Amino acid sequence: MEFPDLGKYCSEKTCKQLDFLPAKCDMCKQDFCKDHFTYAAHKCPFVSQKDVQVPVCPLCNIAIPIKQGQIPAVVVGDHMDRDCDYCPGKKKEKIFTYRHPLDHSCRHRSRPTIKAG
Repeated sequence: MEFPDLGKYCSEKTCKQLDFLPAKCDMCKQDFCKDHFTYAAHKCPFVSQKDVQVPVCPLCNIAIPIKQGQIPAVVVGDHMDRDCDYCPGKKKEKIFTYRHPLDHSCRHRSRPTIKAG
């Protein structure tokens, strides 16, 4: 072997393959081959600390905290049923502030001379 220090052995117990371009897991800090570098492939014990997602309520746009083991869709659904401040009958802002003069009897400035249709 010409380069004895080149490459590293895969840290997966069932593999131990010599890989010349190993990937280091950013959570457990071990080296893995191309087949075992993903968290799931080497069953990384620290994956729960890395894979943290915070779902957002689609109605009120508030982040909903979830605990480990909870299903995000269920927690967001409970929030929407109980704690959501969104009220569909209450609008915060108008969509249209001005209407076209042909849509109503505008007497403010000038009146259009031709009505459509």
